[in-house]
Amino acid sequence: MPDVKGELLKALQGSRAVMLAKLDGLPEYDRRRPLTPSGTNLLGLVKHLTGLEYGYLGESLGRPPTERPSWFRDDPSTEIDMWATPDESSEYVVRTYQQACAHSDNTINELNLNSPAHVAHWAEGGQHTTLGVLLIRMVNETAQHAGHADIIRELIDEPSWTDDYRPR
Repeated sequence: MPDVKGELLKALQGSRAVMLAKLDGLPEYDRRRPLTPSGTNLLGLVKHLTGLEYGYLGESLGRPPTERPSWFRDDPSTEIDMWATPDESSEYVVRTYQQACAHSDNTINELNLNSPAHVAHWAEGGQHTTLGVLLIRMVNETAQHAGHADIIRELIDEPSWTDDYRPR
């Protein structure tokens, strides 16, 4: 019988690794540089995913982080999670993401997919869910943002082959 939880965890861990690999070899400036009209940057994506990990695979299952990241606020709508502030080093943001991922992995390993969860910010009536549903959501969110990071990294690296494909 297939191990659905194990496969979902492997997919999540793979997308996390892709996300962090997009930071490799970049100076601090490029890790923080906004390259889209919305201001999206690589460290901001890592911060955002940290919040999702702690939210969906932690707090929603009654397992809050032991130490809240510096950008967490009592009202999540006021969090600064799409870019790194000057006092948040790359090392801090990455370490905090890795801690959130380890926290999530422990939750996934200790609970079953049918474990009940509650997402307070979801619309009334849809707030009750399960670890399985949240794990699927987290796999999707992480893969999506790793794709965003891939595009941002491509803009930073500006490979020379793009000259062959530019309109003339």
